[in-house]
Amino acid sequence: MFIGQRIRELRKSKNLTQQKLADLVNVTKVSICCYEKGTRTPNLETFIDLVNVLDTTPDYLLGRDIKVVSEEDDNYIVTLPKDDINIINEIRKNDELITFLRKDPKRGVEYISKKTI
Repeated sequence: MFIGQRIRELRKSKNLTQQKLADLVNVTKVSICCYEKGTRTPNLETFIDLVNVLDTTPDYLLGRDIKVVSEEDDNYIVTLPKDDINIINEIRKNDELITFLRKDPKRGVEYISKKTI
């Protein structure tokens, strides 16, 4: 379950104890512990409080993101709609197309656009 893993990760990155996070979102320490273990799910109000206190997005807590690592090994989190992920997955099925697009993405998209529109 993504929610528990992400709550723990963000809580630790902000140097918060389970008790401190619980106090900030008006639940018990046991509730935070259960969220992190995945044995309990926060209600909507608590979920929103967690998003705000942990300074994150609902999509991140729900695991609807893709981590992209740059050449300098800096982590970036990018959230993509499912439709975009479906497009990427379809493109990856065609080795020639993916090679063509990797060489010059702008030119590749222009070429595809002219052929299909």
